[in-house]
Amino acid sequence: MDGHIHKTAQVDSGATIGSGTRIWHFCHIMSKARIGNDCVLGQNVFVGNNVYVGDGVKIQNNVSVYEGVRLEKDVFVGPSVVFTNIINPRSFIERKDEFKPTLVCEGASIGANATILCGVTIGAYAMIGAGSVVTSDISAFALVKGNPAREYGKVDKSGNKISEDND
Repeated sequence: MDGHIHKTAQVDSGATIGSGTRIWHFCHIMSKARIGNDCVLGQNVFVGNNVYVGDGVKIQNNVSVYEGVRLEKDVFVGPSVVFTNIINPRSFIERKDEFKPTLVCEGASIGANATILCGVTIGAYAMIGAGSVVTSDISAFALVKGNPAREYGKVDKSGNKISEDND
């Protein structure tokens, strides 16, 4: 299937959209965003400037991917996930030069309503539980949940639990 951009989506001039990518209702893609091939962006997704979205990424409804976030190939971002890009925001202080990069490595999955604080790396094929708050780096294949997110086991490449933390 070839790509599709819904008529209500706003894709700013200069944005790069890969082949086969589908962008749904009320999305906004900024001019310096790069979105790979065969991605799906659900309703009401915002992709900021200098954001990279790799091939095969699925971003569910109501997600804002702010400047400094990099989603490698085959990442899954659940509904209403929150990404941040500044550690100590204040409305009266301009801190755009202090954005912290966030990296979500290949094949990782982030559950609905999780919050990802800026400056962290989520390892390849890690699984972040719904509602978790990620405040530090997550290792590859880790299964994490909670606030703050803590490791509770490991998953395989398909997302099946393969071990459990005995703590």
